[in-house]
Formats: sequence, C-alpha cells, structure tokens
Amino acid sequence: MKIAVLAGDGIGPEVTAEAVRVLKAVVGDSAALELVEAPIGQAGVDAAGDPLPQETLAIARKADAILFGAAGVPGDEQIPYAMRPGASLLRLRKHLDLFANFRPAIMFPQLVGASTLRPEVVEGLDLLILRELTGDIYFGEPRGFRTSASGERQGFNTMVYSESEVERIAHVGFRAARGRRRKLCSVEKANVLECSQLWREIFIRVGQEYPDVELTHMFVDAASMMLIRAPKQFDVVVTGNIFGDILSDCAAMLTGSIGMLPSASLAGGSFGLYEPVHGTAPDIAGKDIANPLAAILSVALMLRYSFDRPDLDEKIQAAVSTVLSDGYRTTDIFEPGSRKVGTREMGDAVVAAIRNPPR
Repeated sequence: MKIAVLAGDGIGPEVTAEAVRVLKAVVGDSAALELVEAPIGQAGVDAAGDPLPQETLAIARKADAILFGAAGVPGDEQIPYAMRPGASLLRLRKHLDLFANFRPAIMFPQLVGASTLRPEVVEGLDLLILRELTGDIYFGEPRGFRTSASGERQGFNTMVYSESEVERIAHVGFRAARGRRRKLCSVEKANVLECSQLWREIFIRVGQEYPDVELTHMFVDAASMMLIRAPKQFDVVVTGNIFGDILSDCAAMLTGSIGMLPSASLAGGSFGLYEPVHGTAPDIAGKDIANPLAAILSVALMLRYSFDRPDLDEKIQAAVSTVLSDGYRTTDIFEPGSRKVGTREMGDAVVAAIRNPPR
C-alpha cells in the first residue's frame, strides 16, 4: 500500500498523525505499507515556495492513495489564487481528476445526545452525500474582478457543467445507491439556473439505465431544510460542487460534530484522496484538542475503496464504536458524564481497541 501522506496545515498534522497510527495498527504488517510524506498548503509554501509543490504532486501521482489532513491559513482569501494555501487542495483535485467526493454521514448511537437535533430525528441516520468535485463555480471560467460601466468593482464567477461531467457523477451515484437502499435524490436549482436544468435532464436520462433505483429531485434550498427536518428520508444525495460543499457540512452537524465526518474523493477507479471534512481549525491547532476520528474514519474508507479491504474498514469502525461506548470524547462531542480526552489520547484509545477488541 503506497500512500502519500499530506498532513498540511492547522490541525491537519495532529489528526493525520493519529490516522497513520491507526492505519499501522490495523494493517499490522509494516512491510505492507509505504508511507511517503510531502508538504502542501502553507507547509508547501514554507518548504518550496508553492502551496502545491511539483514534488508533492509527483508523489501524489505515484501513490495508490492519498491521506490528506487540511490546508489553509487565516486570511487565505486575500492571497492570489495561485499562491493561496487553501486552494492547494482544489488544485490537487483538478490535477488528479478526483471528481467523485463521497461524504457519508452516519450517526453512531453513542453520540445521539451530542447532536443539536432531537434524538428521534437523528437516531439510525445513515446517508451519503456524493459531491461532484472538479467542476461547477469553483472551477468555471471566466472568473475574476472587473470594473462596471459605472465605475464599480465587481467580482464574478461562472457556474458551468458539461454533459460528460454530469453523466459520470450520475453513474457513480446510481451505482452507490444500488449498494445501499436504492434511493437517489438529485439536488440542484433547476427552477432558476440553466446549469441545473441540464443537470436534471441528464440525471433523468441516466436514471433510465438504473430502473431498480428510485430517482427523486429536490431544489437545494428545500434539501437544506429537509436535511434538518427529516434527514432519514435520504439515502444517496448527489449534487454539484458548491451545493455539496454546503450540504455536507449541514449533514456533519446531524452526527454531533464536523469532527466525525470522513470523506473519499475518487477518480472513478480505486485511486483516491481521503480526508476529514473539518478543515484546518487554526483556533485549536497545536492544542491537542482536535477530534481525530474523522481522519481515522477516512483511513477506513481508504482501506475499503482503494485497497478492497472492507474487513479492515469494519475493524476500524468497530474500534471507534468501542471507544465511544467506553465514554471517550474530545471537546467537540463532550457530554456530561463522559471522559474528555485530547487528540493523542483518543488515538491511543482507538489503537488499543484495534489491538485488543472486546470479546
């Protein structure tokens, strides 16, 4: 297993370190692992003068999978795009054509009380948000700044999708739904946006190839409301880049904390990038309080999707469940009566649960 480890910035190095420890514990045979570390984000700027150094990109291309932490610094948006640490991840996704972003939102029963929603709303929650990751307004051209005829400055971006981009994410979504509860909800804004009208048209067409999957459509504003009101109605939600960015963070809070959400970004085959969705969280970086479970669960997804080891994925899932049952909680999921621990101690507990599973 040749894995590029790109820890990045903020809490990225802390949570990635725990994910690597868990990976080593669950694989067991160190000879089966080849871990190659490389800088990205501000770490890339510091090391090579570029948020995405050429050497880092080369290492990523040669790997079987990428374990990513987080990238970005406060004030990122004021830096030109090419030198913006936070944009290094978008550039990496585009370079490697990682177009299919799987963001599962699963409610561990031990954390029902940590959610801000009533228990009956979130108990048993298990949904998948599939976000198209390399198109849409984040990458559309033209983009930039201009001055209007009246002399005002304007910022502008282009929301655009081609037929082939929508078709390939649609096929991934329908196949994912076939492996779950056979329900797919396509989310867009077809009542306003031509881009979304094309999206809906193509999903209807592709859906005819999957008669065993129930296809529904929902506008993004309605979907955001229903995620909070009745999230268990969803099985697989497929949406574009910007809508998926927003909705998946909403879904994260259903589970109690964004610190619990892993993700997998795939290029259509087994190669993928795996990362927690929480970002750099600079306010808590270096304080040993970040929740490493999303990074650890991202390793579980890696083992399933890139290395075809669902048994090891399940082993990590079981270890996390054991640790939560034993009352271990980082600050973001802490409840009265539980045991508050730091990043490192939470990692210790998961490693111990892997090595000595309950009988």
